[in-house]
Amino acid sequence: MSREKTAQLRKFVAPFEKADVKASVRQLVNTIPPFILAWFLAYQALDVSIWLTIALSTVAAAFVIRTFIIFHDCTHGSFFKNKKANAIVGTITGIMTLFAYEKWKREHSIHHASSGNLDKRGVGDIWVMTIEEYVEASKWERFKYRMYRNPLVMFGVGPLFLVLISSRFNRKDARKKERNNTYLINISLVVIYSLLILAIGWQAFLIVQGTTMFVAGAFGIWLFYVQHTFEDSYFEDENEWDYVKAAIEGSSYYQLPKVLQWVTGNIGFHHVHHLSPRVPNYNLEKAHVSSPPLQQATTIDIKSSLKSLSYKLYDAPNKTFVTFGDIKHLLSESKTVEQ
Repeated sequence: MSREKTAQLRKFVAPFEKADVKASVRQLVNTIPPFILAWFLAYQALDVSIWLTIALSTVAAAFVIRTFIIFHDCTHGSFFKNKKANAIVGTITGIMTLFAYEKWKREHSIHHASSGNLDKRGVGDIWVMTIEEYVEASKWERFKYRMYRNPLVMFGVGPLFLVLISSRFNRKDARKKERNNTYLINISLVVIYSLLILAIGWQAFLIVQGTTMFVAGAFGIWLFYVQHTFEDSYFEDENEWDYVKAAIEGSSYYQLPKVLQWVTGNIGFHHVHHLSPRVPNYNLEKAHVSSPPLQQATTIDIKSSLKSLSYKLYDAPNKTFVTFGDIKHLLSESKTVEQ
């Protein structure tokens, strides 16, 4: 991508990079109180029907997703102008969504700085193997990868792994600030959850909170997965990798119905977000609409996004995702050579 085009894109987006305190506060008000209300009604509904409770817990999950987008913006320093305000709100929403603020902040910044870079995979991203890597991998490594990419594992076990394990422990190289923030959030969760269990019982808590967080987690992973896993998504080696191209060509515009767009905090405009993480979620659509070049990003809808479930491996030479079935002949050839 030429320097002129890169400069033009940044010029288009720059006016939308400023946080609006009123808009941020308004979003907090129309997100967190409704979540608390839906959660409370889900608990009350246990006296009526468990299915009504599950339905209301799903509504609560929608607000958890929206809360996570606020948390996500705080980690980028885009929700408020003030750094301390972002840290405070980010930590509180981190407790609500079960994510450690400082830990996610660091890992997610690495994701943004390396998305689509074949030489810098492994932190804050979805595990992607190239065809060559998969063919050369051991049977055990292939098995692990196939399990990881299985929808039942990714969207079923994935949410549990994220909130119960991944977000609860610091990386070995984590600094003191990051470690202390994770400890604070973990202790807060133990205290809050203990009080809730004492107040309503563990069965009711498990049904309501378990359903809420599982649904939110599964949908959240789906959003992250689908917006980087489409047929012609961008991946390049380090020496060819380009940040702007990775943002525009490696992140999709997920065109969702207005209700889901609201619930997901406009994160469907993922190409805009990757181009400039400083754009708060409530400005993403405005930036997209006002920037003609951004409208050239790969657009997917709910129906077409389902195709991404079949994309398992990246074909680096042809710059496209393929299915496991597409490379069966390569595995057979590999076995023949080994023999």
